[in-house]
Amino acid sequence: MASAPAPPLLLASTSPRRREILEQLRIPFDVVTPDYEEAEEDPVAHALGKARSVLADADGRPVLGCDTEVLLDGRVYGKPAGPEDAEEMLESLAGRTHEVVSGLALITPAWEEVRSEVTRVSFRGLTPRDVAWYVASGQWEGRAGGYAIQGQGAALVERVEGDYFNVVGLPVALLVRVLAERFPGTYGFG
Repeated sequence: MASAPAPPLLLASTSPRRREILEQLRIPFDVVTPDYEEAEEDPVAHALGKARSVLADADGRPVLGCDTEVLLDGRVYGKPAGPEDAEEMLESLAGRTHEVVSGLALITPAWEEVRSEVTRVSFRGLTPRDVAWYVASGQWEGRAGGYAIQGQGAALVERVEGDYFNVVGLPVALLVRVLAERFPGTYGFG
């Protein structure tokens, strides 16, 4: 006898990368644009705020919120405002190791699971030509830290310590653990 299909998660995000990752994992989901204003530089607070902003429309389904920031030496590297900002970010990350920190919130009306994941990313030394090449690609647009590891940005990276998908935009290992704990077997995990 087959079990009932898992109810689709409600993804409180417009990120195409998060949608792609959930599709790869074959986790059913629907997308809702969060009604949340990011007021501070805390990805955990942002993840929870995004999830809470759509909970009333979830019809009891679990809501997933996520936010990612890049950190180096206490500085938060958000999304670059323009090409010059992207260039400055890449130059400061070049030849160094930074942290990609994601907040993940999986919530229902009855409970909230709120966690964070850290992945360390080491950039190789970059020449001005490397930086100009990447900035010209446009792949820095809308990306924390000014790069996308899953595209041409892979050429900037020397090493990743931790969850690669966290750098792409969704901490998969953490999400799978939380789903397995809260919904054993329902989404295919646990």
